[in-house]
Parts: sequence; C-alpha cells; structure tokens
Amino acid sequence: MAKRSQAQLKNYRWKGTHRSGKRVSGQLLALNETEVRDKLKQQKIRIRRLKAKRISTFTRLAQRVTSKDVTLLTRQLATMLATGVPIIHALKLVADNHRKAEMKSILAHISKAVESGTPVSKAMHTSSRHFDSLYVDLVTTGEQTGNLAEAFERIAIYREKSERLKAKVIKALIYPCMVVVTALTVSYLMLTMVIPQFESMFKDFGADLPWFTEKVLQLSYFTQTYGSIIFLALGGLVFIMSQISKRSSHARLAASRLGLKIPIIGAVMGKASIAKFSRTLATSLNAGIPILSCLTSSAKTADNTYYQQAIERIYDDTAAGVPIYIAMRNSNCFPEMILQMVMIGEESGRLDEMLNKVAAIYEFEVENTVDNLGKVLEPMIIVFLGVVVGGLVIAMYLPIFNLMSVLG
Repeated sequence: MAKRSQAQLKNYRWKGTHRSGKRVSGQLLALNETEVRDKLKQQKIRIRRLKAKRISTFTRLAQRVTSKDVTLLTRQLATMLATGVPIIHALKLVADNHRKAEMKSILAHISKAVESGTPVSKAMHTSSRHFDSLYVDLVTTGEQTGNLAEAFERIAIYREKSERLKAKVIKALIYPCMVVVTALTVSYLMLTMVIPQFESMFKDFGADLPWFTEKVLQLSYFTQTYGSIIFLALGGLVFIMSQISKRSSHARLAASRLGLKIPIIGAVMGKASIAKFSRTLATSLNAGIPILSCLTSSAKTADNTYYQQAIERIYDDTAAGVPIYIAMRNSNCFPEMILQMVMIGEESGRLDEMLNKVAAIYEFEVENTVDNLGKVLEPMIIVFLGVVVGGLVIAMYLPIFNLMSVLG
C-alpha cells in the first residue's frame, strides 16, 4: 500500500480575484496547498498570492483529529450508507458539517481519491494515520463483499466498545493519581510554608521539643533546602525513562509488566487488554479476514506491550500450524477459562462468537471493578490523608499542648 500522509495542518493566507473582478483575500486551515487551491477554484477565485504559515499549539490541539472523531465519522458513514447515500456524497456531507479543519482536509483527500477511482480503503490508508490496519482491512472486506455499510457498522460498534473500555481504564487510573498528587501538594505546602512559621515560634519557648516534632522540623528543613532539586531530578528521571521507553522495546516490556503488577489497577489493565484482543480478533474473524491477518491487526492495535508481544508469539505459533488455543496457552498470558472457550469455539467453527463472549465478560469485569473502585479506595484515602496531613498538624501542636500542661 502507498505511504500514509504525514502532513501538518497549516494556515494558508491568500489573495485573489473573484470571477466578478472583485479583489478578495482570506485564510484557510489545510494540510496541503493543493486542497486550498481546489477550494478557491470551486469558489471561482483566481489566486494571486498564497503563503503558508505555522499555526499555534492551541489551534493545532483544537483542530486535531482524535479517536472519538474517527469513531463518530465511522458511525455517520455507516448510518448514511445504510440509507442509500453514495459514499462520495456521505464523505462530502460529513466534511461540510465538521468543525475541525484537519478532519475536513482528510475527508477532502479521501473524496478526491475516491472520485478518481481509488478504492475507499486505499484512500483512507493513504490519507491519515488515524485509519489503522484493522480499519483498512475491514473496509477492504466490505468493498470486496459489496457491503460497505455493514463494514462501517461493524467498525463503529467495535470502536465504540473499545473507547468505552479505554475510558473505564483511564477512570481507574485518574482517581488514585489525583489523591496522591493532592496529598503530596498539601504536604509540600505545609512543610515549606506553614511549619517554618511554627519553628520560629518554638524557638521563643526555649524548651526541648518532642521527638516527633523535631523530626517533622528536620523534614521541613530538608524539603525547603532540597525540595526543588528533588522535583527537578524526578522530572528529569521521568523524561529520561520516557525517552528510553520510546527507543527500547525491552524497557517498554518491563514497564508494561510492572504496570500489570500494581494492585487493583494492574488487574484492570490486564483484563482490558484481554477484552480488546478478544474483541479485535472476533470483529476481524466475523468480517471474513484470515486468522493470521486478524492476529497481525490485534497485535498492532494492542495498547499494552506485554500483550502485544504475546499476540506476536501466538501469530508465530499459529503460522506454524499450532491451534490458536494452544498458541494462547503457550504465551502464558491468558486464564484457563478463556483457553477453554477458545478451544470450544475453534473446534465448533464459532471462534468469533466465543471471542465476543470473552470480550463481553472481561469488559463487564473491568466496568464492575472501576465502578466499585471508589467504594474500595474511599476509606483508604481517608486514612492516608489523615495520617499524612493529620500527622503534620499533631507534630506542630504537641509542643503547645506540653507548654499548656506545664503552665497549668
């Protein structure tokens, strides 16, 4: 297949002359100059000057196409094609009503390619990286069977379920992270701003301080002296680790394995990865795509490096003639229940149906775990914040209590 487009969105400022003779000017956000020229030509404007300028980061983020945008596009195409609207008209209709310039440009590229005789799947593949291999394979199958509406419907259902699952995992990660960040922020502010005020007051007492108070004062001094250095060092470490992770597959694998071992969160991530693998494989098989191509797509769309490598091992074993349930068992990544269901599905010729059931079971488990996560973590959070913040407050008031008892 042709190489994907990697063009960046730019702001094209233009000056021209309308067919009526009136001089006009303006600006357009687009991915390439050809698109701007085509749009102005449709408006009967002869270009006198055209210059491209970089756009701001804020504009780029606001106009950027997200996974949700692609899912919505897929659902819109599925609905319109099912009602008999031709694909080119459907693409143009969505483009005309879309608010994001990048999506308008992508759809314009696809429409132009399809009008010139290029298959929709190939046009999507070359237009944007947002249409991954699984997306393109399913559209190709729809073209070959003559039912694009069904293909887009299948993709829309798959993407909608995948995004709901991803949102649940993100929700599970955000809650504890926000609690830890809040506790650390409050502790830092108390150690650097509140406790030093108490320290100057304690010096006026001229009495021995309790052991706990002395330790907290030492911690406050350490935080004031080295806090910024530690913060920069941690930031540098995170940056270095992220760069190593980008360049090293071994580092990504180690990080994903470590993530799966985190209590509660690791189980959610593992179940989500299994659910996505099962759903991707089931969707591909149901569309009539060969099993090896299905496994390739599943590996490319996997969000976890550990499971991605496991799927690649499954691919190698399956390519060598090993039944898929045995290949999955050899990867040591899947529970026995799943292996039994896959074995039954493979032997009965209903593998896609069984994989859909596996995906549904694990999606429910992820959803149930995340929904109950707040109830499980709430008492732990109260205790954690009470120990951290309450401990600092008690340490500061101990000398005052002692002084009051002495005066009494």
